[in-house]
Amino acid sequence: MPTKDPIARTSLHLEVTSRLRSLIVESHIKPGERVPELEISRDLGVSRTPIREALKVLASEGLVELLPLRGAVVKSFSPKDAADMLEVMGLLESYAAQKACKAAQSRIDHVLTMHNKMKTLFSQRKRPAYFDLNQKIHDALVDMADNESLSMVHSTMSKRMRSLRYSGNNTPENWRAALEDHERIAHALKKRDAQEMKQAVQSHFENTIKRVLNP
Repeated sequence: MPTKDPIARTSLHLEVTSRLRSLIVESHIKPGERVPELEISRDLGVSRTPIREALKVLASEGLVELLPLRGAVVKSFSPKDAADMLEVMGLLESYAAQKACKAAQSRIDHVLTMHNKMKTLFSQRKRPAYFDLNQKIHDALVDMADNESLSMVHSTMSKRMRSLRYSGNNTPENWRAALEDHERIAHALKKRDAQEMKQAVQSHFENTIKRVLNP
């Protein structure tokens, strides 16, 4: 019998990774800044080993770069990089959105329920929780396309772009505008209107590019 509980270790690894990811996505550690491993290990009450394990995961997601002599540095993107990635994501999600309109009613209802919860979080100004649910909605719409290759590519890009998308809601006006975009998406999904759905998602990403590049 093993002397250590592997589930506890896995849980620690996942929790540390999640905490570090949030620090980066929410810009507590900004693009181009070095990740302060020692300070974080003290704050979390863990050794530097799980911190370094977590940074390897975040490096694979494209959120940090592991540099010689500097350690982990938060990835920064040029305006062109940001616009290019958001444009590709818009193409992927607008394609998936049309397919989502043909999904089972239970899956559509699930997304609409999440949308209503997201509106509540907006009214409560709970931005991190709002963002997490927002990402789940985007992921669910892609999953509803039932295309494994699409989901794989989308998942890879989505992880890399989390901090970019979070930054798009950095002002009350931008946040409200993003929610209004989602209202149009939800309305189209409820009607199962594939063309309206495609246009709503495309418009959402076009607006996101503007919000990210002109905060």
